[in-house]
Amino acid sequence: MPYEPVIGLEVHVQVKTRSKMFTRAAAGYGEPPNTLTDPVVLALPGVLPVMNKAALDRVIKVGLMLGCEIAPVCKWDRKNYFYPDSPKNYQISQYDQPICTGGAVEIELPGPARNLLGEHRRIPLTRIHLEEDVGKLNHAGGESLVDYNRAGTPLMEIVSEPALHSAEEAFAFLTALRLIMIYGGVSDCDMEKGQMRCDANVSVRPVGGQKLGTKVELKNLNSISFVRAGIAHEIKRQTAIVEAGGAMVQETRDYDGQTGTSQSLRSKEMAHDYRYFPDPDLMPVKVDAAWKAGIRAELPELPFDKQRRFFAEYQLPYTITSVLLPDRGLCDFFEEAAKLSGRPQAVGNWIANDLLRELGGARIALAACQVRPAHLAGLVKLVETGVISGNLAKEVFVGMFQSGEAPESIVARQGLRQTTDAGELDQWCAEAIAANPKSVADFKGGKENAINAMKGFVMKQSKGKANPKLVDEILRRKIAG
Repeated sequence: MPYEPVIGLEVHVQVKTRSKMFTRAAAGYGEPPNTLTDPVVLALPGVLPVMNKAALDRVIKVGLMLGCEIAPVCKWDRKNYFYPDSPKNYQISQYDQPICTGGAVEIELPGPARNLLGEHRRIPLTRIHLEEDVGKLNHAGGESLVDYNRAGTPLMEIVSEPALHSAEEAFAFLTALRLIMIYGGVSDCDMEKGQMRCDANVSVRPVGGQKLGTKVELKNLNSISFVRAGIAHEIKRQTAIVEAGGAMVQETRDYDGQTGTSQSLRSKEMAHDYRYFPDPDLMPVKVDAAWKAGIRAELPELPFDKQRRFFAEYQLPYTITSVLLPDRGLCDFFEEAAKLSGRPQAVGNWIANDLLRELGGARIALAACQVRPAHLAGLVKLVETGVISGNLAKEVFVGMFQSGEAPESIVARQGLRQTTDAGELDQWCAEAIAANPKSVADFKGGKENAINAMKGFVMKQSKGKANPKLVDEILRRKIAG
C-alpha cells in the first residue's frame, strides 16, 4: 500500500526590536554571555513585565501581509515548564487567544527546468502568536553553561496547517516565509544566529486517506537545507516502519544534519502538560481598526507580487526576476536604473550577469557598492546610442565598479568612444576581406557565421572602437559588391 507524508511546520522567528519583549533590556546577538540581561530577564523577586508594543506591531504587520485575521483582543498566558534556559520556570506566551489566526504563505515549487516558472501554491496557516524567547544552553567538556542574552527576546511562532506533502514543499515554505519577513523588516531570519528556527511535525498515511497518522516532531533543524533533509529522512523512516506492519509512537526526535540520522528525545508533550493559565501581571490587548490601519499603510509589496509585476511591467524573464527577488534592495536598485534608462531588460541583464559577479568577487554588499543606479542607466544609454560597443561597456563597468566614476567620464578619459568615421571603417573592412579569403568564400557559400571572423579582424584593428552595426553593413556590401 502506498503512503503519503503529511507535514506541518512550527516556525519561530525572532522579531527585530531594540529591546526585549517585556523589559527595556537590549535585544541583540554576539554580545558577551549574560550581558543583555536585567532583573526582569533574570526573574528576580518583585519584578513585573511591561509589554513591548513595537514587537506586537511587527507581528500584526506579518499577519496583515499573510492575510490573517487579527484578533480584536489577545491575551498573555504562562506556559509552565522547568528547564535551565527559562529563568522564571515559565514562558510568557499566547495560548487560546493568539494575535493572528488563519492566513497563508504562497510558495513556489521548482519548475521542470531551473529557468522556468514553477507551480505556486498557498499553504494555509493555523495561527501566529507572540511570546518571549528562552536562553541558550552551551554544552562543552561534560558541563552545560547557560547564556540568558537571548532570553526575553520577542519571538513569533508561525504554525502551518498540516498541508505540506514533501520535503521540497517544506523547503519552499521556509524560503518564501523568510523572504516575506525580510521584505517586511520584521526579522533578518539568520538561522545561524537563531533568528529563525523550525520544528517539523511529520506523519504518514495511506494515499487518499483523510485521517492523520501518528506525528513525530523533529527538532534541531538549524538550516533550511537541514529541514528538507530531516523531513526526507523522517518520511523514509516512518514509511519503512508502517510498511513492515509496525506502529508509530508520538515522540520528539533530534535530527543530526551532519550524519543524516535522528534519535528519540522524549515522548511528545501535550498542551495540558504545560498548565497554561492567563498571566496575572499582563492585561489583555485590544487591537482596534485604527491600529491595524496604521500598520496596513506601511505594508511592503510581497515578493511574488513584485515578481509578477516585473513580468508584466518590465517584461523581464524568469531568469532575471528570480535573481532579483531574494534581495529587496537589489529590486529597488533595478527599478531606479530601469526608469532612468528606459531599458529594463538591459538593466536586468547587467545586474544579473555583471553587478552580482563583481559584488561576489569583491565580497561586498550592494549597500557598499560604488555603482549607483544612475551609473548603470548611463552605461546602458551609452551602449544603446552606439557611443561604445557592448564589449567595451564591460570594461567600463569594471572601471566604474572599482572607482565609482561615471561611465561617461571613463569613456571620455580613456578615449573609448566608438568610431563611426566612414573612411576608417571602409579601410578596416577592406583589410579584413583581404586577410580572410576563406571566410569570404564560406560567407558567399551560405555560411552566415563566417562573417564573424572578418568582424573580429576589424574590431582588433580598431581596438574595439569600430561600430559593430556599421561594420556589419559595410562588410556585407563589399562582399556582395
